[in-house]
Amino acid sequence: MKRLSKLLEKVDWISCSNDSDPEIVSVVQDSDNVEPGSVFVARSGLISDGHQYIELALKNGANAIVGELSFEHVRHLFNTKVPYVQVARSSEALAWLAAALNDFPSEKLVLIGVTGTDGKTTTCNIIYSILQAAGVSTGLITTVNAVVGDDMYDTGFHVTTPDAVALQDLLAQMVSSEITHCVVEVTSHALVQDRVASCEFDMAVLTNVTHEHLDYHGTFLEYMQAKELLINQVDRSTRNKLVILNYDDKESYSYFSTRISSSFIDYSIKKLAVVNAQNIKYGDTNTCFDINIGDDRFEIVTPLIGDYNISNCLAAVCVTYNGLSIDTRYIKEGISTIQQIPGRMEHIRLGQEFEAVVDFAHTPNSLKNLLLSVRKVTKGRVIVVFGSAGLRDIEKRKMMGAISTELSDITIITAEDPRTEPLQDIISEIALGCEEMGGVEGATYYKIPDRADAIKYAVNIAENHDIVLACGKAHEQSMCFGNIEYEWDDRIAMKAAISEKLGIEAKYPPELPTSNMDYYDS
Repeated sequence: MKRLSKLLEKVDWISCSNDSDPEIVSVVQDSDNVEPGSVFVARSGLISDGHQYIELALKNGANAIVGELSFEHVRHLFNTKVPYVQVARSSEALAWLAAALNDFPSEKLVLIGVTGTDGKTTTCNIIYSILQAAGVSTGLITTVNAVVGDDMYDTGFHVTTPDAVALQDLLAQMVSSEITHCVVEVTSHALVQDRVASCEFDMAVLTNVTHEHLDYHGTFLEYMQAKELLINQVDRSTRNKLVILNYDDKESYSYFSTRISSSFIDYSIKKLAVVNAQNIKYGDTNTCFDINIGDDRFEIVTPLIGDYNISNCLAAVCVTYNGLSIDTRYIKEGISTIQQIPGRMEHIRLGQEFEAVVDFAHTPNSLKNLLLSVRKVTKGRVIVVFGSAGLRDIEKRKMMGAISTELSDITIITAEDPRTEPLQDIISEIALGCEEMGGVEGATYYKIPDRADAIKYAVNIAENHDIVLACGKAHEQSMCFGNIEYEWDDRIAMKAAISEKLGIEAKYPPELPTSNMDYYDS
């Protein structure tokens, strides 16, 4: 509990409607969650304007209101002495208010932010695994889950970086649990929406920037500029700061390397950077390589497969070895013993004669890297099942169809969160990419709208030494049709299909709207 004036010390506020200084018990942005003593922050979102809910927030007991509109615009809603604070940017104010209420927890942690189009979650988990091996008390916040001591919180719905209030609550929980370090996955949406604006970062990792989220950001340059916000935060930090760049991602490297005022180092799997990999050997179940850092060299063996995961390992080494001076024996241990990351090259093995994998690859770059990687270790055919989200970046659909046709043997196009877009239109756009690369429907690619049926078909045609890949959903626990989230898990669907093929008891996933033929007539 703190006085409003105390919470506003780092907020860029313009005016306050009166001199009252109430005690605040919580910071909220949803009027339904307001309780007596809350400060309600009215934000203008993509769907609705939070200023429309000021009256409800007051009715629910808000002690203060924060918004971007002038008081003259909202005066008619106030018949109490509750103060209204006008701010320049509500989303940024929300972040600073939440941080202040929690005594600025990020200032008490060594905070490592990881951003990029692909590889964020895996890189975060590798860093976390190394620090755990070294005995460093570390928290973790990713797209998949948040880990605070022995407690784990799933974030498997359609979420990325938590909102500012939830994030500050998690960081405060870490501080109270005597955690000293935290690794946070930071998305471009989170940066633009100020969710991490009040965080004090010690280090930033930028894995890569490729074609994604242009539906939201507009242009590729604007997407790059969104990622740059994390680097700017590190540059403004009062800490010993370090930025880590991927030398192999030429476009992002050339853009960011000239815009950093902090110290920065780079990594590469092509022997060109400060930290690089050599003598790479690919196995069926692991990857071996040497890491070179100046005159230092040490061998790594990891269960992670693919060049892109070697790159993720190098990024983690930059953080732990160069940034935190962790001994190489703990780095080797952390990378070699990393736990399976849900939905990241997650193998489903029930005794079948082919490999089955669930992976989050949902961008052209991640799909390409995944297919290139499995090609190196697969003796049989590569069969891939994927779709593309509705109301999202439409340009990538043809690109992914073309990539899949070029690098896999069989492509099965299916549903992946169509939302309010016609699913058949999305599938047809992906199919165009297949055909432009020489794909033939019924031979090299298939359209199977129901995702359970698509996975089942892939499993049924798989033979000895083949690999079946279900891409795009991974750890997520739902699929969106219209405006409704339906329970869904690719791993359950894959296990059910394999079990049925093997003649063993199967647990089937809940039906999706596409399992009902009426769906196609609507």
